[in-house]
Amino acid sequence: MIFLFIGGAEIFIIGLIVVLFFGTDKLPEIARGLGKGMRDIKNATNDIKNEIKDTGIENNIVDDIKKEVNLAKESINDITQPINENYKTDNINNIEEVKEGNKEDTSTNTEFNKSTVDEVSESIKRKK
Repeated sequence: MIFLFIGGAEIFIIGLIVVLFFGTDKLPEIARGLGKGMRDIKNATNDIKNEIKDTGIENNIVDDIKKEVNLAKESINDITQPINENYKTDNINNIEEVKEGNKEDTSTNTEFNKSTVDEVSESIKRKK
């Protein structure tokens, strides 16, 4: 277990020093005091968070921020929409061109393959 860059052995040594320094009688009081301190810190941070949240809601800051974000999204969409449409149109045209090119290449390759097969088969027939 690593806690704040301190390994298990270091925690054990610190605990041993605390027990030797304060004694076993004071150890529960120290743990209780640390727990109470941590709880107070947690409650204070939660209070601060809630106060900030409540203040933001009361002043409609959250709604204003949401409106600004939505306006920014809409303006970005207005700018990028023509670009996206052109991109899609160009891609569709490119795909169609590739399909047409592949059809021509396929028919050319098919004719070439037929002629090659015919030549090979004629040479085989002659040898027989």
